Amino acid sequence: MKTVEKSLLKELYTHQNIHQNLSVSQLVEKILSRNEGSLTSTGAVCASTGTYTGRSPKDKFIVNDEVSKDFIDWGKVNQPIREEVFDLLYRKVIDYLNGKEEIYQFKGFAGADEKYRLPIQVISEYAWHNLFSRQLFIPPTEEELDNHQADFTVVSAPDFKADPAIDGTNSEAFILISFKKRIVLIGGTEYAGEIKKSIFSIMNYLLPQRNVLSMHCSANVGAEGDVALFFGLSGTGKTTLSADPYRRLIGDDEHGWSPNGVFNIEGGCYAKCINLSEEKEPQIFNAIRYGSVLENVILDSESRIPDYDDISLTENTRAAYPLENIDNIVIPSVAGHPNTIIFLTADASGTLPPISRLTKEQAMYHFLSGYTSKLAGTERGVTEPQATFSACFGSPFLPLAPSKYAEMLGEKIDMYESSVFLVNTGWTGGSYGKGNRMKLSYTRAMIHSALEGELNSVETVTDGIFGLEIPMHVPGVPDEVLIPKNTWDDKAAYQKAAESLALKFQKNFEKFTLASDKIKQAGPLYKG
Repeated sequence: MKTVEKSLLKELYTHQNIHQNLSVSQLVEKILSRNEGSLTSTGAVCASTGTYTGRSPKDKFIVNDEVSKDFIDWGKVNQPIREEVFDLLYRKVIDYLNGKEEIYQFKGFAGADEKYRLPIQVISEYAWHNLFSRQLFIPPTEEELDNHQADFTVVSAPDFKADPAIDGTNSEAFILISFKKRIVLIGGTEYAGEIKKSIFSIMNYLLPQRNVLSMHCSANVGAEGDVALFFGLSGTGKTTLSADPYRRLIGDDEHGWSPNGVFNIEGGCYAKCINLSEEKEPQIFNAIRYGSVLENVILDSESRIPDYDDISLTENTRAAYPLENIDNIVIPSVAGHPNTIIFLTADASGTLPPISRLTKEQAMYHFLSGYTSKLAGTERGVTEPQATFSACFGSPFLPLAPSKYAEMLGEKIDMYESSVFLVNTGWTGGSYGKGNRMKLSYTRAMIHSALEGELNSVETVTDGIFGLEIPMHVPGVPDEVLIPKNTWDDKAAYQKAAESLALKFQKNFEKFTLASDKIKQAGPLYKG
């Protein structure tokens, strides 16, 4: 880092009232005394994020300089910004924070494997953002704190608003990443998820340089030490299906796959709260207790009981809590190499098989595709299901070209002989509105068989449109459910819907020009 940058940060370090690594109790007291949030009936604190109730991807930029220019996959996701623009805005934010009565500093780590962990610090304007960081990342021991030297710094100033005409941003909000200066600058937005995902973006840049595949997935481990990864976009069942009473949770969202095995990048969970209930998701429900942070959840004015069904502020209500709040976890959050990899999709067309076994090339194809269906009501303007593709199941957080991550996945599948399955938790017997959602009991039975290795040598049949190998028998699942066409009354309608989806896969894959011919040929057989 340049001397001028160290000097600017030093101004914050010597701030008269900079609070470093306060305890949970101290932070809760600060949050309440500063009116940043309210105490709930469970002892969690609840804060509102104002205008921004989710990430703001159009306001995220990466500084284009001599360090980043030849490595970043520039485009709509990774928008470039000039170094001098970053420097001027950075100076303004530092001056702004130095004028505050109090600021907060969290020092900790990203990465549960000590060999690959990243020492980080978060300097925040809000006490509740500091508590959020403490619960989401890995706090240091007293000895580690004494010797802690941050390799990356997040500076968060939500109440500082940028002026796009002067500061070169798209709006008042900004998320700027400088890999050269190893600083993330966040302003204009109170949404704490920007802090979490900024660190994930950084790890997605740094870890591949150390032969570690960074992944947007959940992970668990069985009694025999067998490890499973679950990839999937929102609504596919990733959290539900990776929470298994017979398996221990490694983590629910972000992981690295190193030569040593799998490790959690985080030390906590950032769970969606919409329609949360103890009956449906007891682990998450009971984890939200003292020290946890709720975002945009409505509380009863008298009892302070959270109403998880109230989405008057946003459907993206969230809870942040440490992994220790969940029973049946792995401590530390590290395990061996994955035996089984599950790609989850919720296909609203009702034409993808409920489970299929993938070759390495097919795994890379579907990893790059990252397909699911976005359902009506999930976003403004979405009135019917839409096919959605997100490279590597997390394209908004990938600084490098998606093919880089896919190549690493293929190499590791080969090296560690991992089995890969595509599981459709979406519709069967017809498309959305006509068919039915796949029974959860069937999906659990299929995943159980996959994890137990029962599907590695079972007889399969090749789907004529998608080229997928479908097991002909799965214990606990009716045979007719396994072949999508057999569940449709109108076979012609099935054919039309399947062919339409196949063409969408192919159209989406045209952008992956760096993919090998073998990977390109691993997609749907139907060519239109």
